[in-house]
Amino acid sequence: MEKGVKRWLVDISQWEPSPDEFTSAVSVLPQHEHHSIWRFIKLEDKKRALVSRLLQYALVHEVLQIPFDAIIIKRTVEGKPYLETSKVVTEIPNFNFNASHHGDYVAIASEPLCIVGLDIVSYVVPEKETIAGFMQNFAIYFSSFEWASITNAGTSDEMLSAFYRYWSLKEAFVKAVGTGLGYRLDKVEFHHTNWTNISVKIDGLESREWKFWLSELKNVHWNFIKNSNL
Repeated sequence: MEKGVKRWLVDISQWEPSPDEFTSAVSVLPQHEHHSIWRFIKLEDKKRALVSRLLQYALVHEVLQIPFDAIIIKRTVEGKPYLETSKVVTEIPNFNFNASHHGDYVAIASEPLCIVGLDIVSYVVPEKETIAGFMQNFAIYFSSFEWASITNAGTSDEMLSAFYRYWSLKEAFVKAVGTGLGYRLDKVEFHHTNWTNISVKIDGLESREWKFWLSELKNVHWNFIKNSNL
């Protein structure tokens, strides 16, 4: 792989730290990162947040060889992490990364030149409403083409799987551009051939700058996206 290109995925389901072990792991991070972990109530949420932060610092350290205590990671208003490089010298000035977590998995992806976005979504069947009712809550975020593809996918399980795949692609896109869910997601329309050869149309025009990868592990969809021109 080209230097700076990383794809890491961590299964945290078997990690059951004691309170002291967890606190010790948090202490590895800079003080300003601690609130992003302790603000959660449930242990599972704290674990995902902690591992996500640890992966970010570990990745920057491994790729750029910056001493751990010299790494400064900031976030945009929309929450996209980026490396503060004003105080360090690096041979990869456009290095960027993106992290995601859902369910039992935490992942991170990085690129030396392209902007990168990543999203993980676990296949979870809604418990308090029907699958159709659950998906309907998000209908406004899909184009008519995408919505037809979802609702005509087959059984309820197949429709939900298609829904999650499309949603993960959209999440990865907005995380790459750093705009958050305020972006008109219905204007970002994805096309595919059996979930390969994925392409995107933005405001009805095909954009060839973007490349997409969809991976699946157990009941998890793992999407990452990069723009080759930025």
